[in-house]
Amino acid sequence: MAKIDYISFKQTEIGKIPQEWEVVRLDEVVDINQETIDPTKSFANKKFRYIDIDSVENGSGIIRGAKEILGKNAPSRARRVIHYNDVIMSTVRPYLKAFTIVPKKFDNQICSTGFAVLTCKGKVTPSYLLYTIFSKTIIEQCNRMMTGGQYPALSSSQVEKLKLPLPPLPEQQKIAEVLSTSDEALHKVDDAIQRTERLKKGLMQELLTGKRRIKESKGQRVIESKGYKETEIGRIPKGWEVARLGDICDQRNEIIQPTREGIVKFVGLEHIESGKTSIRSFSSDSNVKSSKFKFYKGDILYGKLRPYLDKAVITDFEGICSTDLLVLNPEKTKSFSGFLNYTLHYDRFVSHAKSTTSGTNHPRTSWKAIAKFKLPLPPLLEQQKIAEILSTVDKRLELLREKKERFERVKRGLMNDLLTGRKRVKVGA
Repeated sequence: MAKIDYISFKQTEIGKIPQEWEVVRLDEVVDINQETIDPTKSFANKKFRYIDIDSVENGSGIIRGAKEILGKNAPSRARRVIHYNDVIMSTVRPYLKAFTIVPKKFDNQICSTGFAVLTCKGKVTPSYLLYTIFSKTIIEQCNRMMTGGQYPALSSSQVEKLKLPLPPLPEQQKIAEVLSTSDEALHKVDDAIQRTERLKKGLMQELLTGKRRIKESKGQRVIESKGYKETEIGRIPKGWEVARLGDICDQRNEIIQPTREGIVKFVGLEHIESGKTSIRSFSSDSNVKSSKFKFYKGDILYGKLRPYLDKAVITDFEGICSTDLLVLNPEKTKSFSGFLNYTLHYDRFVSHAKSTTSGTNHPRTSWKAIAKFKLPLPPLLEQQKIAEILSTVDKRLELLREKKERFERVKRGLMNDLLTGRKRVKVGA
């Protein structure tokens, strides 16, 4: 097992590094963008695998959603040829860290010209190089050099000039081994999160539409089938109703004018995470500068600005919120707040809200528009049981996300120490 040790340092243009390490320009240790091709001419009737910037998950190096495209249909950016163990580095908004190593299945395939393709010459290993370009040292250089407004980017000549710390090859390999162990733990948690999210989505589809039913039997929840009836929104269980959202909750429209009296809890759209059902953050604001909505414990805050962001949470405290949020009061006899909140996250409702927006740069829906949404409404007890099941899955998700955050903190600490040489990994010990 590798041992960690401390050593003397020297000052360089990229900060302090161990005495025996080098500082090199990127083009000294890699070839950049060696091979380009036009698929529309070279293999018009042959399919290829294409990696664009959206295919690479920011910060993780995981490739998701790569496309299979017929050569003649290739987008104009599909030009860079990639090979096994190349490192591809997004040059558009590089601070988002869409970087990865090319796996075997993408050997001799194509990536976007939005990437710089880095082919190691021998003085640097691909895995060490990948971790290094993720590091603060490289990202800070990128941020200083990139140009452009909405989509700042690096040119190939700027990529060449990036400077990185270079340990001896055996130490590079050990550093990459330690960091890859941390990555493996992160990937396992990430996979568990994705499986749980798929489970939740499936349960929402079945429970909120009545495809699965819940009843109490000797204290145990069991799923059972019931008879169905046809309605204007499709088949729903007998005993359920079709209701408009405006029939089961009200908009709370209590305006708070600017004041300097006391500290209040303020919730803006930025405090609500997409897809989450409970609120995790707020700010304390003693100087409300514009009119805001008042909300109370148990109210639901719904993001009317860009409703495709899927923002709706139940509050567990009293405060004020941005006018980009609607305050929904679920205190009507036919609705249960947990069930109502999950309904606001249901795909069919999100699609309805998106279809009612107005405005281009800042599309918004309104209470008048979403109040017309028709939903299948179970009896109150069944609403509570549905919300209870989905809440259990949400709690599992929350624990997994917290675990992922802990692992990410550990990895950041390791990268900061190992890639700067503050801590050393002894080779062969």
